[in-house]
Amino acid sequence: MSMQQVKRKMERLKLDNTVEMLPDLTEEAAKEKSSPLEFFDRILSLEVEAKEERRIASSLKVSGLPKGMRLDNFDFLFQPSVEKQRIDIFSDCEFISRGENILFFGPPGVGKTHLAVGLGVRAIEIGHSVIYYTLEELLAQLKKRTDIPVSKQKGRAYVKNALVIVDEIGYQALDRFETHLFFQFISVRYAKGSTILTSNCSVLDWGQIFAQDELAVTAILDRLLHKAHLFNIDGKSYRMKDFDQMLAKKRDNHV
Repeated sequence: MSMQQVKRKMERLKLDNTVEMLPDLTEEAAKEKSSPLEFFDRILSLEVEAKEERRIASSLKVSGLPKGMRLDNFDFLFQPSVEKQRIDIFSDCEFISRGENILFFGPPGVGKTHLAVGLGVRAIEIGHSVIYYTLEELLAQLKKRTDIPVSKQKGRAYVKNALVIVDEIGYQALDRFETHLFFQFISVRYAKGSTILTSNCSVLDWGQIFAQDELAVTAILDRLLHKAHLFNIDGKSYRMKDFDQMLAKKRDNHV
């Protein structure tokens, strides 16, 4: 049997990652005196790795997660109010399997989005489906199908994904209609999966965000906090970090 015959069969089986590597792999196997089973396992392992890389890349693209934010590049030393050990506990993403929520609170720039996105990336790597929205983006999506209750919109990304991340709650006030849509969204997520929220406002101030509707806020928080983990981040802004360092250098140069 020729090498070309084997390659054609590999192509029919869509073993695309290893088909061009076959000559090198066979030569390597001969040198190492690998058994047929070891050689076959090597081929399959390379194909599985390549397929997994493609899955993760595709899922990250579909998720809409901002790029460059991972748990392993979060500066815990700069933000000591965030307990790394506590974040590590959630990095296995078992909270998603349990249908639990995570809420990050704190002023702008302290790393809320970074941590939320980092957990989203980890969830995708593990195999969960994830979608990311700012609150403004989520409301725009919800308004597209106001003729159907959110609970009936089973095919929509904000319903069907295992984890939904909603960022930037508190930067805009919602009217009563938008508040009602958000309540429907939270009610569906309560029954369907996990949600991560970030907010620059304490829950005590959410009445100002959600149309001064205390009843709606109570109903939203009742569902959100039932199975939730809260992080209150109180520290300096990452966005001001480089600016502060630049000012420090200028002061040193003038001394």
